Amino acid sequence: MNMTATSKATSQQTRSAEGGVLRRAAGYLYRHGNLYLLMLLTPPMLWFGVVYLGALIALLSQSVYRFDDFTMAVTPDLTFENYLALVRDPANYDIVLRTLGMASSVTVASALLAFPVAYYMARYATGWRKGLFYIAVMLPMWASYIVKVYSWTVILAQGGIVYWFIDMLGMRPALDALLHMPVIGGNSLSTSNLGRFIVFTYIWLPFMILPIQASIERIPANLLQASADLGARPRQTFRTVILPLAFPGIAAGSIFTFSLTLGDYIIPQLVGPSGLYIGTMVYTMQGSIGNIPMAAAFTVVPMVLIGIYLSMAKRLGAFDAL
Repeated sequence: MNMTATSKATSQQTRSAEGGVLRRAAGYLYRHGNLYLLMLLTPPMLWFGVVYLGALIALLSQSVYRFDDFTMAVTPDLTFENYLALVRDPANYDIVLRTLGMASSVTVASALLAFPVAYYMARYATGWRKGLFYIAVMLPMWASYIVKVYSWTVILAQGGIVYWFIDMLGMRPALDALLHMPVIGGNSLSTSNLGRFIVFTYIWLPFMILPIQASIERIPANLLQASADLGARPRQTFRTVILPLAFPGIAAGSIFTFSLTLGDYIIPQLVGPSGLYIGTMVYTMQGSIGNIPMAAAFTVVPMVLIGIYLSMAKRLGAFDAL
């Protein structure tokens, strides 16, 4: 009995001592908030600095190295020839413009398609209907990206469901005329820029719908009532109240659609005509040719474009809608 009581007393003293140490440590950190914040931020900042910034610095340093076409070797001789080649070489300049044009068109189309859906979800859908819309929007995001792209190559191919549906409507001549147009046309939808545009828009559309829906839900209903009470027609209310307040959500969604299209390299390889994009050019230079400096220089292009786009989106209030 005495030994049991002694052991219990010892364990209680140990726990009280540990509790006292923890309380003193907690009190010290409470009084020194900057130290507590430093302890919390040090691990993620170390990870960010080593992994992200380290990789970025390595990328930028490789972009000014020299690549010997004869020996296929990279030498650490500093040169800006890689960046000059982006501007002087018409093929490289065409790749940048082609990618930028596709990213811009996909962003505009996604905004036009997403706004009605987002508006209905925010203003009219209730109960199970709202949940159904959320599932319908997010369900494609749960499927494999590669599977979705390969599925679209079959859907848009000759003999696919799209061609079957168009033949049922008797619109095959209109489709053939559309595919014979320059820039957007091709032998079929699966080998045309139009088909590539459709796949890009489908893949990234959910990233546009959700930010717009969130921004519309934050619009106070009394503003719409006040606009109606003051005699504004629905079109005026939309133009002067809803659209300006929902525009930060459009800008926020455009960050995703623009940047994801700008850096994608899988869809341009599987859907559409021949012609390199920035992503496929980086993949080719790094994987097939081994020209790491030129691949790094091409990688800097979307980083600069996205940086400019983010600064513009910030002015439009996009970060407030994320």
